[in-house]
Amino acid sequence: MAGTILITGAGSGFGKEVALRLAAGGHDVIAGVEIIAQVSAVRAEARERGAAVRVEKLDVTDPGDRARALDWDVEVLLHNAGVSEGGSTVDIPAERLRRQFEVNVIGPVLLTQPLAKRMAERRGGRIVFMSSVAGLTVDPFTGAYAASKHAVEAFADALDQELAEFGVTVATINPGPFLTGFNDTMFETWKEWRDDPAERLFDYSALAFPHEQYDPEPVYDTTIRVLLGEDRRYRHLLPQEMEPQARDQVAAQWGRELNDGRRPALVQKAHDMAPGTPVESS
Repeated sequence: MAGTILITGAGSGFGKEVALRLAAGGHDVIAGVEIIAQVSAVRAEARERGAAVRVEKLDVTDPGDRARALDWDVEVLLHNAGVSEGGSTVDIPAERLRRQFEVNVIGPVLLTQPLAKRMAERRGGRIVFMSSVAGLTVDPFTGAYAASKHAVEAFADALDQELAEFGVTVATINPGPFLTGFNDTMFETWKEWRDDPAERLFDYSALAFPHEQYDPEPVYDTTIRVLLGEDRRYRHLLPQEMEPQARDQVAAQWGRELNDGRRPALVQKAHDMAPGTPVESS
């Protein structure tokens, strides 16, 4: 058994499904959810699926919630909590930029600090970050989200080197475009901006996430194997068929030249794409 597994952001998406599957398999799982209303909802779903999971309110940006987590004797930590802010770098309001980094970077790092020290004292533990392919590459209108995931990648890499001698391992999961609703709602956050729409450079009602999207099953399976220590790789880019493309994008940066003043293909695709387009329809 892997010991006590804490999963943040387990009120929805990847985190909830991974938590419920692990619990149904008999593992000791704490599902951390952002808001109190999610506690009863996840508990109810767990009962329906026969999964004995402990559900706790854990907003990673809340110092009180983070402090309570120190009493949970966590041996495996999955940082899944995250938000995605869509929009051009020139348009996103300041408070939304700050929120992007508070949830995706600052909160998780501050939660990691004391838990990692406990793991180091025990000479064992595992920390896994739900990063993204956006931690390695960047698309138009996802700069804020990608920047936060690039920061996650930096912290994860540093931690892996710093904690090695203490018996603590670190890994990242890097999902590409999976059809969970997360990517599409990223392109709707502009509806909550408190700015003057007339001052925006782009009309966000005319834009959508510029990629066809995959079924999320590979993310659940891979994440569970990483958490249980069955997969010893550091990085896991999913789906695997996207790995060559991501490698090419990263390598291409070394020979990149200034833009030629024409609209890039992905910007055009954001104008043309319908939300929630599955890969099968492409």
